[in-house]
Amino acid sequence: METLRHHLSKRLGNDLDNLDLVLAKFQRVETKRKQQLLTQGEVCKYVYFVAKGCLQVYVYDNDMNETTRDIVIEDNWCSELISFGSGQPASENIKTVEPCELFAIDRHGFQEMMETVPQFDKVYKQILEASYANSVYRINTFVSLSALDRIKWLMENRPALLTRLSSKLLASYLGINKDVFSRLKAKL
Repeated sequence: METLRHHLSKRLGNDLDNLDLVLAKFQRVETKRKQQLLTQGEVCKYVYFVAKGCLQVYVYDNDMNETTRDIVIEDNWCSELISFGSGQPASENIKTVEPCELFAIDRHGFQEMMETVPQFDKVYKQILEASYANSVYRINTFVSLSALDRIKWLMENRPALLTRLSSKLLASYLGINKDVFSRLKAKL
């Protein structure tokens, strides 16, 4: 819980009123590797804070291959926000890549915090803005980059993932074929 406390404190600055009330709404979740947290078609019930471990957010293409939208590591948030907010079925899947320590807040607790704790609303807006900026940056960057340049981008911007994740998962994240990824990576 200290990891989440520290994360929220960083975002709130000196405005720490109600921090313990917010923390009480989260439940600690320990997972194993490759544990499914959300399956496409289900309603997303939680927003997760990753204290330890790594999550994959993905969809299946027409050939049932995983296409990774995001890799979420420590000190970050993960959810399928459209489903979580609307109660509609999720269009994405979320699973653990490694054993994880997560802190989860359900929709009821989340809504209660949004309505009663102004600071929580501030944190949520920061999370949304960061998520949106990350997604737009990644899409815009990847559209214009060759496969080799995507690997270079990964090496420069998220180098820890190279030693932490499989080539198959990294290739999916970069939107390139696994064999192409391995061949190009060997050239660098």
